[in-house]
Amino acid sequence: MPVQQVLTDQRVPVKIWTDDVDDRSKEQLANIAGLPFVHHHVAAMPDVHLGIGATIGSVIATHKAIIPAAVGVDIGCGMVAARLSITANELDEKALKKVFDQITRDVPVGRGQHADDRVLVEASRPFEPGLKALTDRHPQLLKAFGKFSKWTNQMGTLGGGNHFIEVCLDESDQVWVMLHSGSRGIGNAIADYFIQLARKDMERWMIQLPDRDLAYFPEGTEHFNDYVEAVHWAQEYAMANRQAMLDLVLDALARHLPPFTVTTEAVNCHHNYVAKEHHYGADVWVTRKGAIRAREGDLGIVPGSMGARSYIVRGKGNAESFCSSAHGAGRRMSRTAAEKRFTEADLQAQTAGVICRKDKGVFDEIPGAYKDIDQVMANQRDLTEILHTLKQVVCAKG
Repeated sequence: MPVQQVLTDQRVPVKIWTDDVDDRSKEQLANIAGLPFVHHHVAAMPDVHLGIGATIGSVIATHKAIIPAAVGVDIGCGMVAARLSITANELDEKALKKVFDQITRDVPVGRGQHADDRVLVEASRPFEPGLKALTDRHPQLLKAFGKFSKWTNQMGTLGGGNHFIEVCLDESDQVWVMLHSGSRGIGNAIADYFIQLARKDMERWMIQLPDRDLAYFPEGTEHFNDYVEAVHWAQEYAMANRQAMLDLVLDALARHLPPFTVTTEAVNCHHNYVAKEHHYGADVWVTRKGAIRAREGDLGIVPGSMGARSYIVRGKGNAESFCSSAHGAGRRMSRTAAEKRFTEADLQAQTAGVICRKDKGVFDEIPGAYKDIDQVMANQRDLTEILHTLKQVVCAKG
C-alpha cells in the first residue's frame, strides 16, 4: 500500500505508510522535518510510534549531520533468523520445554551476563582494539560504562525489554530459530555518552531545537568522526552478539531435538542504526530508528509480538521509503499502560500454545500492547514481499 498520509507543514514533507499514528508521534515527525539538514523528506513506516526525540519507525536522511538520539540508545539493535532441516513432526511439547529451559540456562537474559569463565573470547577479541582506540581519546567513556564495563561478558547475551529468542514454525512447518537483540550495556553507554556531548555542543553553539533530544553532530566538528567510529563499532558488536547467541541457541536445540542442519544462511539485520547511502541525488547519512533496510533483494525480518506471527521478507527497493521497511508490530501503548491494563489471564490467552513466561514480569510485552502485525504488513506491500510466515512455539525473554 502506498503512502497514506503526508505532513506538509515543515521544511520537508513527512510521508507516512499508515493512518494509525497519534498526534504526539506526528509532532515528533514534524520536529525532525523542520531541521535544516534533513534531506528531501522523512519516511514513517507502518509501525510508527512515539520515541525519544525521534519517532520509532522513522527513516531520516541527513546532509552532513547525525542525530545520536535518533540512532537511539540500543545501537545496532536488530534480528537474526535461520531455518533448520527439521519440521514440526519432529517436535513435541516435552522436548520444547527442555529447549526453553536450556536456552534460559545458556543465554543470559535481562541484566545477566556470562560468568568470567564462560566469556566468548573468540567472538569478543576482534572488538578490543577499536574500543581501546575510542577510550584512549575519550577516557570519560570508561566511567560511563560503569556497571556495564564487562562488555566481553555481555557478548552472546540477550538483554531485556522487547528482546527475545524464539523457536518458530513457518508455513511449511519447517523449524526456524529467530532472536532480537542489540549492543547491550556497552552500546547503551556509548550512545548516552555521545547524546550528552551533542546536547552540550548545542548549548555551546546556542542552537535552539524543538526538542533537546534532537541535538546533533555536524560533519567537521569536534565529535562527529568519533561518534561515527563509535556507532559503527557498536553496530558491528551488536551483529556479532546476535550471531554468538544464535550459535548458543543452536547448541541448546541440538541437545534436545533430533539431529539437524541449518538450511539457510542466517538473515542478520539491524533496525536501529546509521549508514552512508545515496538517495535522491545525494550522499547522505540514513538513520533508521526502528526500520530495516529493504533495497531490492535485501532479506529482512519483521517480527510480531510474543504471541503473533513474524515475517521473513525481501525488499522491493521503494525509493520513497529510502529503501526501508517496518521493523515489527510497533507498540500501541506504553509499557506502564500495558502493565496496568492486562492481567495474567490475558497473557495466558494471548500466548496460548507458546512455551514462554506467563507472569506479570512480562505484562508489558503482551501481544495486546502492540499493533496488529498483519495490518503493518498489509500497509507495506509496496516496501517488501513476504517470503516466509513464522509462528513461535517457544519464546524466551528477559
